[in-house]
Amino acid sequence: MKKLVSALLALCMVFSLSVSFAEESAIRVATLKGPTGMAMAGIMENNDGSYEFTLAGAPEELSGRIIKGEVDIAAVPANLASVLYNKTEGEVKLLAIISRSMLYLMEKGETIQSPADLEGKTIVMAGQGSTPEYVLNYVLKQNNVNATVEFKSEHAEVITLAASGMADIVVVPEPNVTSLQMKDASFRVALNLGDCFDEATKAAGYEDARLSMSAVVVRKSLLESNPDAVNAFLARLEESILWATNEETQAACAEAIVKHQIIPALPVATKALPNCNLTFVSGADMEAQLTPMLQVLFDANPASVGGKMPAADFYVVPQVPAAE
Repeated sequence: MKKLVSALLALCMVFSLSVSFAEESAIRVATLKGPTGMAMAGIMENNDGSYEFTLAGAPEELSGRIIKGEVDIAAVPANLASVLYNKTEGEVKLLAIISRSMLYLMEKGETIQSPADLEGKTIVMAGQGSTPEYVLNYVLKQNNVNATVEFKSEHAEVITLAASGMADIVVVPEPNVTSLQMKDASFRVALNLGDCFDEATKAAGYEDARLSMSAVVVRKSLLESNPDAVNAFLARLEESILWATNEETQAACAEAIVKHQIIPALPVATKALPNCNLTFVSGADMEAQLTPMLQVLFDANPASVGGKMPAADFYVVPQVPAAE
């Protein structure tokens, strides 16, 4: 009997130590609620304890924790990745782009078919002093369009104004696009600002530029101390995004998005998911596509990328072995 008790106690100690070790070794992952977090839904749904997830409602909630080293990997706005790199003097690096543009210009009517049709119009939007403003201004400037932009404090306020008939042309991201159309079906997506931005940058000589809204960053310390864990996370991230973008699995993904509180309402998650333009771009392609976008933002406001353009080591690009 004593031997049995001793064996059970020993087993409990081993189990306790194993759990403790697993908790200590779990990679701390943070993401924003909304479209940015959608890319993580598959990892969260199939988390085997390898990751400890934290969700935040706004980028400001994540920035401090990332800078302090309280987060190992995070999904953030793409320009914030550059800001974090500069603020930490290179201790935060870019792993992947996970979403293209989710910014849309919506109209109550059928008059706007191209940026040129915005001449003389009034556009209502949120995001003053951030990427949405700089993207819209760049598109208007490159198309020689003069329009009035009225800024509101939040996307929710823009939707309320539009739904109440006080704004006919608005710029909002998903899932706000879906929310507005549920309130007033007469609003339609007139322009995908990502497409407009890509066309404008190509015309300006940035051939590979793509508007990228969300990205994943990693702390340099984790990248150097445990590259295998980082690579494993990247593989899971790519699988998660494929799960979210495959028509056959999007319904299950939408349910996971609501389950993990990334978006609260299933109808909104289901309808918005296909329009969030989730993607997975890493390595040299990531650098080629994002650098021109950051340059556009820097030209508009250097602070939007952290005061200066990030150096080449901002991008985690696998090194190709030299030929023997």
